Amino acid sequence: MQYRSLGSSTLQLSVLSFGSWITFGTRLDQNGANECLACAFDHGINFFDSAEVYLGGEAERMLGRGIKALGWSRDSYCVSSKVLFGTGDNHSVMNSSRPTQQGLSRKHITEACHQALQRFGVDYLDFYLCHRPEAGMSIAEIAWTMNTLIQQGKVLYWGTSEWPAEDILRLMEFCHHNRLVPPQLEQPQYNLFHRERVEREYQPLLHEHGLGLTTWSPLASGVLAGRYDEGIAADSRLATEGFAWLEDFVFENKREQRIEAAKQLKTIANELGSTRAQLALAWVLKNEAVTSVLVGASSVAQLQENLGALEVIPRLEPAVLRLMDEIFQ
Repeated sequence: MQYRSLGSSTLQLSVLSFGSWITFGTRLDQNGANECLACAFDHGINFFDSAEVYLGGEAERMLGRGIKALGWSRDSYCVSSKVLFGTGDNHSVMNSSRPTQQGLSRKHITEACHQALQRFGVDYLDFYLCHRPEAGMSIAEIAWTMNTLIQQGKVLYWGTSEWPAEDILRLMEFCHHNRLVPPQLEQPQYNLFHRERVEREYQPLLHEHGLGLTTWSPLASGVLAGRYDEGIAADSRLATEGFAWLEDFVFENKREQRIEAAKQLKTIANELGSTRAQLALAWVLKNEAVTSVLVGASSVAQLQENLGALEVIPRLEPAVLRLMDEIFQ
Protein backbone atom coordinates (compact mmCIF):
# COMPACT_ATOMS: atom_id res chain seq x y z
CA MET A 1 0.00 0.00 0.00
CA GLN A 2 1.05 3.58 -0.61
CA TYR A 3 0.20 6.49 1.68
CA ARG A 4 -0.21 10.22 1.13
CA SER A 5 -0.63 13.19 3.43
CA LEU A 6 -4.12 14.63 3.71
CA GLY A 7 -3.58 18.05 2.14
CA SER A 8 -1.36 20.21 4.33
CA SER A 9 -1.81 17.95 7.36
CA THR A 10 0.67 15.22 8.28
CA LEU A 11 -2.01 12.54 8.54
CA GLN A 12 -1.09 9.60 6.31
CA LEU A 13 -3.98 7.93 4.48
CA SER A 14 -3.85 4.89 2.22
CA VAL A 15 -4.21 5.93 -1.42
CA LEU A 16 -7.06 3.46 -1.72
CA SER A 17 -9.86 3.63 0.84
CA PHE A 18 -13.01 1.57 1.34
CA GLY A 19 -16.53 3.01 1.11
CA SER A 20 -19.89 1.62 2.19
CA TRP A 21 -22.26 3.43 -0.18
CA ILE A 22 -24.79 1.14 -1.94
CA THR A 23 -22.87 -2.06 -1.15
CA PHE A 24 -23.32 -2.37 2.63
CA GLY A 25 -26.71 -3.85 3.46
CA THR A 26 -27.70 -4.27 -0.17
CA ARG A 27 -25.02 -6.28 -1.96
CA LEU A 28 -23.08 -7.21 1.18
CA ASP A 29 -24.50 -8.75 4.33
CA GLN A 30 -22.57 -8.45 7.60
CA ASN A 31 -20.39 -11.49 6.91
CA GLY A 32 -19.57 -10.27 3.42
CA ALA A 33 -18.82 -6.78 4.72
CA ASN A 34 -16.52 -8.20 7.40
CA GLU A 35 -14.62 -10.23 4.79
CA CYS A 36 -14.09 -7.15 2.62
CA LEU A 37 -13.07 -5.04 5.62
CA ALA A 38 -10.55 -7.68 6.69
CA CYS A 39 -9.11 -7.88 3.17
CA ALA A 40 -8.85 -4.10 2.94
CA PHE A 41 -7.18 -3.74 6.32
CA ASP A 42 -4.78 -6.62 5.69
CA HIS A 43 -3.64 -4.88 2.49
CA GLY A 44 -2.93 -1.61 4.30
CA ILE A 45 -6.14 0.36 3.74
CA ASN A 46 -6.68 2.60 6.77
CA PHE A 47 -9.62 4.82 5.78
CA PHE A 48 -13.26 3.66 5.81
CA ASP A 49 -16.04 5.97 4.66
CA SER A 50 -19.76 6.18 5.34
CA ALA A 51 -22.61 8.67 5.91
CA GLU A 52 -25.77 9.05 7.96
CA VAL A 53 -27.94 8.60 4.86
CA TYR A 54 -26.40 5.34 3.66
CA LEU A 55 -29.18 2.80 4.14
CA GLY A 56 -30.71 4.96 6.85
CA GLY A 57 -27.63 4.68 9.08
CA GLU A 58 -27.37 0.90 8.74
CA ALA A 59 -24.17 1.13 6.67
CA GLU A 60 -22.46 2.88 9.59
CA ARG A 61 -23.76 0.25 11.99
CA MET A 62 -22.44 -2.53 9.78
CA LEU A 63 -19.07 -0.82 9.52
CA GLY A 64 -18.96 -0.41 13.29
CA ARG A 65 -19.91 -4.03 13.90
CA GLY A 66 -17.27 -5.18 11.43
CA ILE A 67 -14.53 -3.12 13.06
CA LYS A 68 -15.49 -4.48 16.48
CA ALA A 69 -15.58 -8.08 15.24
CA LEU A 70 -12.18 -7.75 13.60
CA GLY A 71 -10.68 -6.23 16.73
CA TRP A 72 -8.81 -3.34 15.15
CA SER A 73 -6.97 -0.93 17.42
CA ARG A 74 -8.58 2.52 17.24
CA ASP A 75 -5.28 4.16 16.36
CA SER A 76 -4.86 1.96 13.25
CA TYR A 77 -7.76 3.23 11.11
CA CYS A 78 -9.82 6.30 10.23
CA VAL A 79 -13.59 6.53 9.77
CA SER A 80 -15.73 9.27 8.31
CA SER A 81 -19.36 10.29 8.42
CA LYS A 82 -21.25 12.86 6.38
CA VAL A 83 -24.15 15.07 7.48
CA LEU A 84 -27.06 16.75 5.67
CA PHE A 85 -29.70 14.29 4.47
CA GLY A 86 -30.54 12.68 7.81
CA THR A 87 -31.30 8.97 7.75
CA GLY A 88 -33.85 9.21 4.94
CA ASP A 89 -33.27 6.94 1.96
CA ASN A 90 -31.71 7.72 -1.41
CA HIS A 91 -30.23 11.13 -0.59
CA SER A 92 -33.56 12.93 -0.64
CA VAL A 93 -33.85 15.74 1.86
CA MET A 94 -37.62 15.24 1.78
CA ASN A 95 -37.47 11.85 3.44
CA SER A 96 -36.71 12.80 7.04
CA SER A 97 -39.93 13.21 8.98
CA ARG A 98 -39.00 16.51 10.68
CA PRO A 99 -36.87 19.48 9.57
CA THR A 100 -34.59 19.25 12.60
CA GLN A 101 -33.55 15.75 11.48
CA GLN A 102 -31.74 17.00 8.38
CA GLY A 103 -29.76 19.96 7.10
CA LEU A 104 -26.69 21.90 8.25
CA SER A 105 -28.02 23.62 11.35
CA ARG A 106 -26.02 23.51 14.57
CA LYS A 107 -28.65 21.19 16.00
CA HIS A 108 -28.56 18.59 13.24
CA ILE A 109 -24.79 18.69 12.73
CA THR A 110 -24.31 18.10 16.46
CA GLU A 111 -26.93 15.41 16.90
CA ALA A 112 -25.95 13.62 13.71
CA CYS A 113 -22.37 13.50 15.00
CA HIS A 114 -23.51 11.91 18.25
CA GLN A 115 -25.65 9.41 16.36
CA ALA A 116 -22.76 8.48 14.06
CA LEU A 117 -20.52 7.89 17.07
CA GLN A 118 -23.13 5.52 18.48
CA ARG A 119 -23.56 3.67 15.18
CA PHE A 120 -19.81 3.26 14.71
CA GLY A 121 -19.21 2.47 18.37
CA VAL A 122 -16.31 4.93 18.62
CA ASP A 123 -15.48 7.96 20.77
CA TYR A 124 -14.58 10.28 17.89
CA LEU A 125 -14.84 10.63 14.10
CA ASP A 126 -11.63 11.09 12.18
CA PHE A 127 -13.51 12.97 9.44
CA TYR A 128 -16.89 14.69 9.49
CA LEU A 129 -18.12 16.17 6.21
CA CYS A 130 -20.99 18.38 5.11
CA HIS A 131 -22.46 16.04 2.51
CA ARG A 132 -23.60 18.75 0.08
CA PRO A 133 -24.14 22.52 0.35
CA GLU A 134 -27.61 23.51 1.50
CA ALA A 135 -29.74 26.37 0.19
CA GLY A 136 -29.71 29.22 2.72
CA MET A 137 -26.97 27.63 4.83
CA SER A 138 -25.02 29.72 7.31
CA ILE A 139 -21.26 29.56 6.81
CA ALA A 140 -20.77 30.95 10.33
CA GLU A 141 -23.07 28.40 11.95
CA ILE A 142 -21.39 25.48 10.19
CA ALA A 143 -17.86 26.68 11.01
CA TRP A 144 -18.56 27.39 14.68
CA THR A 145 -20.37 24.06 15.13
CA MET A 146 -17.56 22.03 13.57
CA ASN A 147 -15.00 23.91 15.65
CA THR A 148 -16.95 23.12 18.81
CA LEU A 149 -17.06 19.40 17.95
CA ILE A 150 -13.29 19.46 17.39
CA GLN A 151 -12.71 21.23 20.71
CA GLN A 152 -14.87 18.59 22.40
CA GLY A 153 -12.71 15.81 20.90
CA LYS A 154 -15.59 14.32 18.91
CA VAL A 155 -14.12 15.16 15.48
CA LEU A 156 -10.49 15.39 14.34
CA TYR A 157 -10.82 16.81 10.81
CA TRP A 158 -13.80 18.26 9.02
CA GLY A 159 -14.65 19.13 5.46
CA THR A 160 -17.14 19.03 2.63
CA SER A 161 -18.37 16.81 -0.19
CA GLU A 162 -19.28 18.19 -3.62
CA TRP A 163 -19.14 21.83 -2.56
CA PRO A 164 -18.36 24.61 -5.04
CA ALA A 165 -14.88 26.03 -4.56
CA GLU A 166 -16.28 29.48 -3.79
CA ASP A 167 -18.25 28.14 -0.79
CA ILE A 168 -15.26 26.20 0.52
CA LEU A 169 -13.18 29.35 0.26
CA ARG A 170 -15.85 31.26 2.21
CA LEU A 171 -15.58 28.64 4.96
CA MET A 172 -11.80 28.88 5.00
CA GLU A 173 -11.78 32.68 5.13
CA PHE A 174 -14.36 32.77 7.91
CA CYS A 175 -12.38 30.25 9.95
CA HIS A 176 -9.14 32.14 9.42
CA HIS A 177 -10.72 35.44 10.42
CA ASN A 178 -12.23 33.94 13.59
CA ARG A 179 -9.28 31.67 14.44
CA LEU A 180 -11.31 28.49 13.99
CA VAL A 181 -10.11 25.15 12.64
CA PRO A 182 -10.71 25.32 8.86
CA PRO A 183 -12.04 22.53 6.64
CA GLN A 184 -9.22 20.17 5.72
CA LEU A 185 -10.73 17.97 3.02
CA GLU A 186 -13.23 17.82 0.18
CA GLN A 187 -14.76 14.63 -1.19
CA PRO A 188 -15.71 15.10 -4.86
CA GLN A 189 -16.55 12.71 -7.65
CA TYR A 190 -13.49 12.22 -9.86
CA ASN A 191 -13.11 9.88 -12.80
CA LEU A 192 -12.42 9.99 -16.54
CA PHE A 193 -15.92 11.39 -17.14
CA HIS A 194 -15.81 13.96 -14.31
CA ARG A 195 -12.63 16.03 -14.25
CA GLU A 196 -13.48 19.73 -14.29
CA ARG A 197 -14.00 20.32 -10.58
CA VAL A 198 -10.84 18.54 -9.39
CA GLU A 199 -8.52 19.62 -12.21
CA ARG A 200 -9.66 23.23 -12.56
CA GLU A 201 -12.09 24.56 -9.98
CA TYR A 202 -10.28 23.28 -6.89
CA GLN A 203 -6.72 24.11 -7.99
CA PRO A 204 -6.35 27.33 -5.90
CA LEU A 205 -7.70 25.53 -2.83
CA LEU A 206 -5.26 22.67 -3.29
CA HIS A 207 -2.14 24.74 -3.89
CA GLU A 208 -2.80 27.85 -1.80
CA HIS A 209 -4.83 26.45 1.09
CA GLY A 210 -3.63 22.85 1.40
CA LEU A 211 -7.03 21.23 0.89
CA GLY A 212 -6.97 17.42 0.80
CA LEU A 213 -9.07 15.30 -1.59
CA THR A 214 -10.67 11.94 -0.90
CA THR A 215 -12.44 11.21 -4.17
CA TRP A 216 -15.34 8.88 -4.98
CA SER A 217 -16.74 6.95 -7.98
CA PRO A 218 -13.41 6.30 -9.75
CA LEU A 219 -15.14 3.71 -11.97
CA ALA A 220 -18.31 5.75 -12.60
CA SER A 221 -20.39 3.08 -10.81
CA GLY A 222 -18.79 0.37 -12.93
CA VAL A 223 -19.13 1.95 -16.38
CA LEU A 224 -15.36 2.35 -16.73
CA ALA A 225 -14.84 -1.23 -15.61
CA GLY A 226 -17.00 -2.49 -18.49
CA ARG A 227 -19.88 -3.63 -16.29
CA TYR A 228 -22.48 -2.26 -18.74
CA ASP A 229 -20.93 -3.02 -22.12
CA GLU A 230 -23.81 -5.38 -22.87
CA GLY A 231 -26.54 -3.68 -20.85
CA ILE A 232 -27.48 -3.44 -17.18
CA ALA A 233 -27.29 -6.82 -15.47
CA ALA A 234 -29.70 -7.67 -12.67
CA ASP A 235 -26.87 -8.01 -10.15
CA SER A 236 -25.16 -4.73 -11.06
CA ARG A 237 -24.93 -1.53 -9.04
CA LEU A 238 -27.29 0.32 -11.38
CA ALA A 239 -29.93 -2.35 -10.79
CA THR A 240 -29.77 -2.09 -6.98
CA GLU A 241 -33.23 -1.76 -5.46
CA GLY A 242 -33.99 1.77 -4.32
CA PHE A 243 -31.40 3.39 -6.59
CA ALA A 244 -33.36 3.82 -9.81
CA TRP A 245 -32.09 7.41 -10.06
CA LEU A 246 -28.45 6.26 -10.26
CA GLU A 247 -28.64 5.25 -13.92
CA ASP A 248 -29.54 8.79 -15.02
CA PHE A 249 -26.93 10.22 -12.66
CA VAL A 250 -24.16 8.05 -14.12
CA PHE A 251 -24.93 8.37 -17.83
CA GLU A 252 -26.26 11.96 -17.93
CA ASN A 253 -28.02 11.28 -21.26
CA LYS A 254 -24.72 10.10 -22.76
CA ARG A 255 -25.14 6.34 -22.39
CA GLU A 256 -23.87 5.29 -25.83
CA GLN A 257 -20.93 7.68 -25.81
CA ARG A 258 -19.79 6.65 -22.34
CA ILE A 259 -20.11 2.94 -22.95
CA GLU A 260 -18.19 3.30 -26.21
CA ALA A 261 -15.43 5.23 -24.43
CA ALA A 262 -15.26 2.52 -21.76
CA LYS A 263 -14.90 -0.11 -24.47
CA GLN A 264 -11.98 1.79 -26.03
CA LEU A 265 -10.32 1.79 -22.62
CA LYS A 266 -10.11 -2.00 -22.82
CA THR A 267 -7.51 -1.86 -25.60
CA ILE A 268 -5.21 0.32 -23.53
CA ALA A 269 -5.71 -1.86 -20.45
CA ASN A 270 -4.82 -5.00 -22.41
CA GLU A 271 -1.60 -3.42 -23.67
CA LEU A 272 -0.66 -2.48 -20.11
CA GLY A 273 -1.50 -5.92 -18.74
CA SER A 274 -4.27 -4.64 -16.50
CA THR A 275 -8.04 -4.67 -16.24
CA ARG A 276 -10.09 -1.62 -17.12
CA ALA A 277 -10.97 -1.11 -13.46
CA GLN A 278 -7.30 -1.10 -12.48
CA LEU A 279 -6.45 1.33 -15.29
CA ALA A 280 -9.25 3.75 -14.36
CA LEU A 281 -8.21 3.67 -10.71
CA ALA A 282 -4.54 4.13 -11.57
CA TRP A 283 -5.45 7.16 -13.70
CA VAL A 284 -7.11 8.84 -10.70
CA LEU A 285 -4.16 8.00 -8.46
CA LYS A 286 -1.74 9.45 -10.99
CA ASN A 287 -3.04 12.86 -9.86
CA GLU A 288 -0.96 13.49 -6.75
CA ALA A 289 -3.45 16.10 -5.53
CA VAL A 290 -5.72 13.15 -4.67
CA THR A 291 -4.99 11.85 -1.19
CA SER A 292 -7.18 8.77 -1.30
CA VAL A 293 -9.63 7.14 -3.72
CA LEU A 294 -12.75 5.48 -2.34
CA VAL A 295 -13.58 2.07 -3.79
CA GLY A 296 -16.88 0.34 -3.15
CA ALA A 297 -16.18 -3.31 -3.88
CA SER A 298 -19.03 -5.78 -3.36
CA SER A 299 -16.77 -8.84 -3.00
CA VAL A 300 -13.28 -9.73 -1.86
CA ALA A 301 -12.35 -10.69 -5.43
CA GLN A 302 -13.43 -7.26 -6.69
CA LEU A 303 -11.48 -5.53 -3.93
CA GLN A 304 -8.37 -7.55 -4.73
CA GLU A 305 -8.68 -6.53 -8.37
CA ASN A 306 -8.90 -2.88 -7.32
CA LEU A 307 -5.80 -3.22 -5.17
CA GLY A 308 -3.92 -4.25 -8.31
CA ALA A 309 -4.26 -0.68 -9.58
CA LEU A 310 -1.20 0.29 -7.53
CA GLU A 311 0.98 -1.76 -9.86
CA VAL A 312 -0.43 0.00 -12.93
CA ILE A 313 0.42 3.58 -11.89
CA PRO A 314 4.10 3.42 -13.04
CA ARG A 315 2.94 2.19 -16.48
CA LEU A 316 0.95 5.35 -17.17
CA GLU A 317 3.53 7.11 -19.30
CA PRO A 318 2.73 10.43 -21.02
CA ALA A 319 1.80 8.73 -24.31
CA VAL A 320 -0.74 6.54 -22.52
CA LEU A 321 -2.25 9.50 -20.69
CA ARG A 322 -2.54 11.46 -23.94
CA LEU A 323 -4.39 8.58 -25.57
CA MET A 324 -6.79 8.38 -22.64
CA ASP A 325 -7.37 12.13 -22.88
CA GLU A 326 -8.30 11.75 -26.54
CA ILE A 327 -10.85 9.06 -25.74
CA PHE A 328 -12.45 10.95 -22.87
CA GLN A 329 -12.18 14.52 -24.14
